[in-house]
Amino acid sequence: MSAPALPAQAVATAATGPDTLAVSPVADAYARMTEAMPGLSVTELTDGEAAPRGTGWTHAAGLARGGPELDAFLAWDEAQVIRDHAQPARPDVVASFGLHRYAWPACLLITVPWFLRRRVPRMPVEHVTYHRELGRFAVRVTTFACLPDDPAAGLPGARVVPDEEALRAEVRAAVAEHLDPVLGGFGPRMRRRGRALWGMATDETVEGLWYLAPLFGEEARARRELELLLPGATRPYVGSAAFRELTGPAGESLPTRDRASCCLFYTLDPADTCATCARTCDADRVRKLTAVDAG
Repeated sequence: MSAPALPAQAVATAATGPDTLAVSPVADAYARMTEAMPGLSVTELTDGEAAPRGTGWTHAAGLARGGPELDAFLAWDEAQVIRDHAQPARPDVVASFGLHRYAWPACLLITVPWFLRRRVPRMPVEHVTYHRELGRFAVRVTTFACLPDDPAAGLPGARVVPDEEALRAEVRAAVAEHLDPVLGGFGPRMRRRGRALWGMATDETVEGLWYLAPLFGEEARARRELELLLPGATRPYVGSAAFRELTGPAGESLPTRDRASCCLFYTLDPADTCATCARTCDADRVRKLTAVDAG
């Protein structure tokens, strides 16, 4: 599935500039993310500041509980399907869309600071609130991992790890810590368990950063980093980053990847599968990718 549509009016509220380190070790990474994708922003909550509540705000812990807050979250997806496709979707399809539209940006809360600044914040569900219509997160960053030579290594909450591989392990652990309870909330609605859910988590971890990297001007580096992050056999994740190259009609290289999961969009439009879906043959992938480039 492609990147979820995010509203263009959202703006970054994380501090930037010379005093950024004094404010937060990840604020500049979030600000740069919003520069690249204005529809997604992050507000970092200060000590004692309550998370936002009210219409449109969803607490990640509420999604994990799988009750009324998840019902309200999925009602948006159900209405969107009927509005855009003039037909209802199966409940498990609605839940799959909803998980994608949450997990795709949520993974960026961890992968973007790692990619841009080599800092890996921990994001338990209790520390994350999301407003999907505004594309806004409110988060509380209390701990983060970094390398020994990082200027942030002496800050409160810093956990210094010895090398890049140890930092990659922190990324995998941080994403899993956040998504595991969320998958527990969505799973029964999706009629998926275990490996199928973690296949979707693997795809969201890879595809969010892969989408943003060209906007940072660093697509090639992102692919290398993601291949190291998810080389395969890194449980609970399923498979590897799974990038490969296709050849276009003019001999050009067309990067693609093979998804570990299916978003079920084909149940609404069988002819319009994702370019990374296992249901899409390489000839159709080339056609889709060259059409995107031409556009």
